[in-house]
Amino acid sequence: MIAELGLAALWLAAALATLQLLGGALAQTERGGALAGVVRPVAVVQGLLVLVAFACLIYVFAVTDLSVKLVALNSHSMKPLIFKIAGAWGNHEGSMLLWVTVMGLAGGFVALIERRLPERTMLATLAGQAFVSLGFYAFLLIASNPFERLSPAPAEGQGLNPLLQDLGLAFHPPTLYLGYVGLSIAFSFAIGALVTREVGPAFARAMRPWVLGAWIFLTLGITAGSYWAYYELGWGGWWFWDPVENASLMPWLAATALLHSVSVLASRDALRIWTVMLGVVAFSMSMVGTFLVRSGILTSVHAFAVDPERGSFILALLAINIGSALVLFALRAGTVSEGERFAPISREGALVINNVLLCAILGIVLFGTLYPLLAEAMGAQVSVGPPYFNPMSALFALPMLLVLAVGPMLRWRRDTFARVGKALVIPAMLVVAMGIGLVVFAKVALLPFLGLAMGVGLAWASVLPLRGRNLRRLPLAVWGMVFAHFGIAVALIGMSSESAFSVEKLVAVEVGDTTQVGPWKVRLAGIEPIAGPNWTALEADLAVIYGTDGAPTQLTPQSRTFWAPPQNTAESALLTRWNGQLYAVLGGEADDGRWQLRLWWKPFVPLIWIGGVLIALGGLLALLGRVANDVRRGVASDRIADRREGQRELEESRS
Repeated sequence: MIAELGLAALWLAAALATLQLLGGALAQTERGGALAGVVRPVAVVQGLLVLVAFACLIYVFAVTDLSVKLVALNSHSMKPLIFKIAGAWGNHEGSMLLWVTVMGLAGGFVALIERRLPERTMLATLAGQAFVSLGFYAFLLIASNPFERLSPAPAEGQGLNPLLQDLGLAFHPPTLYLGYVGLSIAFSFAIGALVTREVGPAFARAMRPWVLGAWIFLTLGITAGSYWAYYELGWGGWWFWDPVENASLMPWLAATALLHSVSVLASRDALRIWTVMLGVVAFSMSMVGTFLVRSGILTSVHAFAVDPERGSFILALLAINIGSALVLFALRAGTVSEGERFAPISREGALVINNVLLCAILGIVLFGTLYPLLAEAMGAQVSVGPPYFNPMSALFALPMLLVLAVGPMLRWRRDTFARVGKALVIPAMLVVAMGIGLVVFAKVALLPFLGLAMGVGLAWASVLPLRGRNLRRLPLAVWGMVFAHFGIAVALIGMSSESAFSVEKLVAVEVGDTTQVGPWKVRLAGIEPIAGPNWTALEADLAVIYGTDGAPTQLTPQSRTFWAPPQNTAESALLTRWNGQLYAVLGGEADDGRWQLRLWWKPFVPLIWIGGVLIALGGLLALLGRVANDVRRGVASDRIADRREGQRELEESRS
């Protein structure tokens, strides 16, 4: 009954999305005003209905209703409850329903609160959102029904992929989807503005919170996914240039460029075409990622390998949504006025350079991700990995870091390098000093060398906008910029340190033996069998000591065996210090009774994820500052309107 309720709610939501599309589209005509009044309420109800559908899916997973095909294929009665619930979106159909749920709720929220745009533009925006949503509703209801029944119901489910039975599943996919859907709202705003030719500061101010929110969630999602892969897969790496990893990175790159453009348009009435174009490109990258993950053309740890027919459906959606947007952009771009002009040496000029470099990196990642697939379709096997991605991305990332250091110090409209040169002397000296130190005391490859030197300089330059200002009165948006740029420097130092100074050791030891990795002494004290709710494991007891003395600390890596579905996994153990992380993985037992251990010492590697959190925190501060400003403007506008209304009533009473 609950599954049927969820399916009925999904059909009703799809019907209301159709009504929302028709109402918003007809409202753009002279005779279509009759339906204009229903568009906003319909968007709100649609969001609530799809939320009901998703709640029903979570319920059937929580109670392990094996008469629902999706539950039987992806759950098991012995799983812990948290993984039963998270398993609702740890599969193809459930993840798509999560996507549509967030999209419906976001559209309803926009309809409920957004009052800054002209109503005609707002209705066109909601129609655009309904157009995108309808494609996903059709995909769910026609090709990927999450509530399909099984008859008879099996006695037990097949279980969830053991690699997904981790708290990362409860956090990583939802945050990414919130980011993707935030970009869908930005896309709809761009479509609405193009339809009504209302591309200006008001449009940018309405779009900006959604871009900021999407960027924050994408940053957190990528950061969480990187750490999840780092400790769960047992490979000791934090980024593999996996096509599905790239599928989340590409929207983030486009969203970063869009974030800068929309801020300039909102406050300075410039970069109008850039903003609209990037709004389309950012969501296009989300759609490309969706196609890569769900088309079945990739073999990845976290790709949904489904049948090609579903991939064809998503490819058709991609072509329709993005193709239509690009056609509209081509037809209307010439009607969008240029906006305010600015000198090349200005903050706007720096942001344009930054956007060009971000788009270049996006192009490199997109080409490197799709080229092997195209080559395979033509009968050739090509592998594209770090030897391509690292140097090619660095070719544009390094100048971007220079712009990132200088840009916030420049004035709007027009400036000179001579004015800001003195402030950049200390960052430049730090870059040179770090470079000399690395040459003298360490043998480091070129890219980590440049990353460490640039990271130290950028860290100092990122706080220069605070110089000489009253910190208590400083706008939250400025604090957000400082935190985000400082976070980039911190993450860059962590990435470069991990690449330059990591030590790896693969050994076979008996119980009682001691080995050395970096500054750590590691002794295998014992191996014990343990049991979990749906797995058994062999757990190593490692006594580790940092340096020459000190009390030993216990590490317990495991080799687990799951029985639903049958699979072996390596559960790593990590010990974090201020200067790095010890990483241990237990392997198998050799014929002579020795046990394989894989050990890493990774100096300053936690800075990668600390930097990611700082970047997201910067975005959050900026979002809070923008929302507070909008609220103050709204209150001020209401007061002015009340005064005008009072004055009018007074004049009428006198007359």
